[in-house]
Amino acid sequence: MTDSPPPSGQVPFSYQNWLAAYPAFAGRVSVEQAEGFFQLAELILNNTGSSPVRDMTRRRTLLWLLVAHQAQLFATDGTVQSGSSATGSPAAPPVGRISSATQGAVSITLDGSALPRQAGWFSQTQYGLIFWQATAPYRQMRFLPGQSHPARLWP
Repeated sequence: MTDSPPPSGQVPFSYQNWLAAYPAFAGRVSVEQAEGFFQLAELILNNTGSSPVRDMTRRRTLLWLLVAHQAQLFATDGTVQSGSSATGSPAAPPVGRISSATQGAVSITLDGSALPRQAGWFSQTQYGLIFWQATAPYRQMRFLPGQSHPARLWP
């Protein structure tokens, strides 16, 4: 991460603070990985003064949720020996409403049918689903009478 101050209206990324908020990723996500995930998160959520999320603390929380979401999906802890059949990442906890479960030969069915199709990627982890739910107000149409408004579809 660079030492230059962030542009006005931009939330900076702090690996130490993010890791304090999401300690489950300690030892699994490097500084470089987390910063890369933050850059990808900025592609999803505008991190400038013209972001739909004006509150900087809220925007930071949402961006960190996206970093945690990506970390859960993509990061490995690097402890797996080469040639091992294990993946190196612990299994992600199930996300969604349990619609059925059996015990013999263990099976579980999760239901996410109440979510729109666009939420599919976000619903893969609990962090993404929290992000999706928290950003619902920003996906609503806002009408101001007497003004023309360009269409803004997000995300």
